[in-house]
Amino acid sequence: MSDTVTVKFFARLRENLQTDELELPISTQGTVADVIESLASRGAPWDVLQGEQPVMIAVNQTMARPTQPLSPGDEVALFPPVTGG
Repeated sequence: MSDTVTVKFFARLRENLQTDELELPISTQGTVADVIESLASRGAPWDVLQGEQPVMIAVNQTMARPTQPLSPGDEVALFPPVTGG
């Protein structure tokens, strides 16, 4: 198993970032917040991940917080909040 996590993007994030997933190296004590910060530091359009619009997070298909620790092989899903009416 490599020292990476798979990051998946859904809905408007996938459209804005023009990708649906990527592999990202993870440190031994990495968190979801570290992944988001690393991606946002790439500048536009990646900075949308730390913008005014909230981003929902799931790790291995379970809702998570930014402080969630990550392990190599984890799947991180980022998506906008679900709205309905």
